Amino acid sequence: MSNKDVSVVLAHGAWADGSSWARVITALDAEGITAVAAPLPLTSLADDVAALNRTLDRVEGPVVLAGHAYAGAVIAEARSPRVKALVYVAALAPDEGETVADVFYRLPPHPFAPTLAPDADGLIWLPESAFASAFAQGARSEDLAVLAAVQRPISPACITVPVGRPRWKDVASWFLVAEEDRMIAPETQRRMAACMKATVRSHAVDHTPIVTAPRLVTDVIREAIRGVVAA
Repeated sequence: MSNKDVSVVLAHGAWADGSSWARVITALDAEGITAVAAPLPLTSLADDVAALNRTLDRVEGPVVLAGHAYAGAVIAEARSPRVKALVYVAALAPDEGETVADVFYRLPPHPFAPTLAPDADGLIWLPESAFASAFAQGARSEDLAVLAAVQRPISPACITVPVGRPRWKDVASWFLVAEEDRMIAPETQRRMAACMKATVRSHAVDHTPIVTAPRLVTDVIREAIRGVVAA
């Protein structure tokens, strides 16, 4: 088996869509590696897991499953036996019985982190100014414009439901810790990665390195692919 025999499935986080993975997708594609971004509705954790499973059904062979931010909880619920490795990118990894909110709010927020609350429709949007101040402070202005324009709101039903036994207890995992993250405290990331017994790669990047540091993210995904191939 070679790297090209492994499929990569990418799950976006809150306030984003699959386009946030664009630079990682093109880097993997240049190496002949199939990468597919799962479109998550962000309407409930169960809905997002179902959408991810539909994407997994569309790809072939062993899978490296990567999640950014909120999607860490989603990829941990995937039950396909073809998932051979997980990659967490500044992601949330609640343990069994915990909610996403439990881990997200475990430590005090960064001074620049936005205040989040549901709107009249019960959906949580990210204030536009927060993309530059906290979500991706290392991004170029044109990337910030796209991030704000395509953002998708998240439902509280995504973050208030206790998770089941996470898949990272059973398969190898990698964790990119974003040391300059203003959305999810780096210390929270390090604690989760330690609990997972993940292979940790720590970098001085913001919350959204899939946009601002795609090479580093791609390197971690390649490492996970090599682990699958060697297994």
